[in-house]
Amino acid sequence: MTQSRLVTSLVVLALAVALVQLAIWWLKPPPAPRQMVGPPRSGYTLHDFTFYAYARDGSLSFRMRSPSLQRREDDQSLYVDRPHFLLPPANGAPGAPWRGTSDYGWINHDNTVLKLMGEVDMHRAAFDDAPSAEIHTSDVTAWPRQNKLATEKPAHMRQGTSRMSSIGLRANLQSKHLELLHDFHGTFAPSHHD
Repeated sequence: MTQSRLVTSLVVLALAVALVQLAIWWLKPPPAPRQMVGPPRSGYTLHDFTFYAYARDGSLSFRMRSPSLQRREDDQSLYVDRPHFLLPPANGAPGAPWRGTSDYGWINHDNTVLKLMGEVDMHRAAFDDAPSAEIHTSDVTAWPRQNKLATEKPAHMRQGTSRMSSIGLRANLQSKHLELLHDFHGTFAPSHHD
């Protein structure tokens, strides 16, 4: 009887060990997913680049040169240092492009919104009967495909001999419509026609 009790005890012990091992395996949490080291492949940095953005019809929406660009993988937007930009007339309309600089820039994922941050200086050369023009402001949001821009910051403008300043502006560069929001001051010299 002692030998059969020993065999029975060994069988019971083996079953208990198997049940404990099965319980450990069953209750153990799944292994953690492998963590990727480094940034995702969609993020990148460019140095000394020129960026061209085009509208759906193939016309140039804007051009930007900069010493540094970073693409963010979360929203695919672009962050730009010290950009030099060019905003051509929309839809191939006649006129001179607006050229300018800002401290920083941001471009959304589909190139329809351009934020020019810090000090922003823009100028347009004279063309046809339109005199040269300048805008000096900060923190501008531009919609290049519509040739529109806006800021809530103080802005100083010059076109020919006319001078204007305001706090905040909205401009349609294509239609030459300018909305000055607050605290407007202006000097308009008479035009001379021979």
